[in-house]
Amino acid sequence: MENMIKAEHIIFRYATEEENAKPNEPILKDLSLEIQKGSFTAILGHNGSGKSTFAKHINAILIPESGKMFVEGLDTAEENLLFDIRQRAGMVFQNPDNQIVATVVEEDVAFAPENLGVPPEEIRQRVDDALKAVNMYEYRNHAPTQLSGGQKQRVAIAGVIAMQPDCIILDEPTAMLDPQGRQEVMHTIQKLNQEKNITIVLITHYMEEAALADRVVIIDNGHIVLDDTPKKVFSQVDQMKQLGLDVPQVTELAYELRKAGYSVSPEIITEEECLTALEALLKK
Repeated sequence: MENMIKAEHIIFRYATEEENAKPNEPILKDLSLEIQKGSFTAILGHNGSGKSTFAKHINAILIPESGKMFVEGLDTAEENLLFDIRQRAGMVFQNPDNQIVATVVEEDVAFAPENLGVPPEEIRQRVDDALKAVNMYEYRNHAPTQLSGGQKQRVAIAGVIAMQPDCIILDEPTAMLDPQGRQEVMHTIQKLNQEKNITIVLITHYMEEAALADRVVIIDNGHIVLDDTPKKVFSQVDQMKQLGLDVPQVTELAYELRKAGYSVSPEIITEEECLTALEALLKK
């Protein structure tokens, strides 16, 4: 499959605030990663690991100190390609209030296409399609201030969809939401990936969200330390704990059962799989 994103030996450090100060330690340290088109990749890591810094490189918000980042073959360091890169890779941030700029939902979703110079008739179609894709069409004439956190985040996602990107990067999009809001947003993300074949890169600290991805990449201290399917990554419970990370609750339960001597698969990551395993144990 063709690559959507290709990071080659990226090194990045944030500038020091004081003049003549000792340079900061790199946040990303010789990091290389390829993400295929149409995939759903979750990126995990404790605070300060470099996961959000990496995400901002995809959208060319940050540029590598050394190494290269390519989005559909376009070098993010080329300033004249910035417009093309951000059309291909849209970004959704943690706080939807920071992305919503208009006082009416449909006007907010139209904002980016208008700035891209899209013809008015096409903007109308894009706005309608984007709002329908996130199940917010009936709220098109509402004020964003009247919406719940989950609804606002879906409007923010619709604003990115209206740009018709091939990839959406979401940097902890559910961190400020209640459980229902998180569920709404995750359902939207899965739908966009499965039905529209949009490449999804999800930065999250919720393990149950990462379990929905095709692939989980774990960054620690600027390096990739694990990269596999959710089942394979989360089955390594001891290593996850050493990295300061949790696993899905059902995986933790299976882990404790195995420690207690019960024969349970280490690759349980969903409630359904856990229920099946518990039923099998009870029958014994």
